[in-house]
Amino acid sequence: MTHQTELKISIKDWVYITFIASLFGFFISFLFYYIEDNFRDISTVFFGTVSAMSISLASSFFITISNNFILPHTSEKFWYIISFMFSFISGVLGFLVSFNIFFFFEISIIEVIKPFWLHITILSGFLTFLIGFILHQFISHRYKIQLIKSKLLENKILALENELNPHFLFNALNSISELIHIDTQKAEDSISHLSQFLRNAITKKSLISLQDEVEMVKTYVAIENIRFSNKIKLTITDDLPNIKIPKFSIQLLVENAIKHGLTSSNLEIKINVKENKIIISNNGKKPQNIKFGIGLTNLNNRLELLDIGSLNYNIEDEMIFNIQLKDIK
Repeated sequence: MTHQTELKISIKDWVYITFIASLFGFFISFLFYYIEDNFRDISTVFFGTVSAMSISLASSFFITISNNFILPHTSEKFWYIISFMFSFISGVLGFLVSFNIFFFFEISIIEVIKPFWLHITILSGFLTFLIGFILHQFISHRYKIQLIKSKLLENKILALENELNPHFLFNALNSISELIHIDTQKAEDSISHLSQFLRNAITKKSLISLQDEVEMVKTYVAIENIRFSNKIKLTITDDLPNIKIPKFSIQLLVENAIKHGLTSSNLEIKINVKENKIIISNNGKKPQNIKFGIGLTNLNNRLELLDIGSLNYNIEDEMIFNIQLKDIK
């Protein structure tokens, strides 16, 4: 057991486990009902079902206590011993609870079980440990698969981000290099803005807040406006919801608008958020058709991999891209 999360079972898992345990107890006791005359009483079926359910609930309680308060502070080499102990105790207590309930109400099956109650109690403890061990292996295997899938997804997203960063830096540095021989002051201002942009952009998080992304967009437009003599006007909606979006998502669409939409006249770029859409529109040159190059394909892939939305566009009076999000809370 190399990861503590391997021992954790979700509430949904416990619901399934309790349900399956109850069915198992029902069918086992139902089998005894038919093959053994001493157990030919309907209370046998109820006792088996209640015992299985109480053992399952006891296991849920003790494993939750173990995971949250004991295992995190215990060396991993003792985990199996602790798990065995709690599994055994769960089986013993679970059976004793159901036994005492039936004994208290003087249900007929108790008279058959009473001579063997100690043997059955110990056997219940060992059987619970065995079932718990098998369940533990299954849960561990499932979480390992999920961890591998998560790492693969993380690596894919990181690869896409690494593909995008050089693309942006090349364009920004190219803009600054053109200014060096034309206007030294503007070049210095551009470097200052680029430095501020990179400080905000250097984060390992794939998702950042909409506010942080907008701040990077403002800095990026400031860099481009130095190059294009303030021909770019950026308008941003006042109310920005507190949501997470992929890093460089809006910036990339703004960069695309400047690259393909800027003409000799001014370019107005608007960023609006409506319901579950982030809309980036511009009044610049409208292309006859849209081709998804490296940047747009990259953004669409990241939206899909992160499972938060998709990239769409339409050409009406203005060139409009929108990031369609699955949910905005």
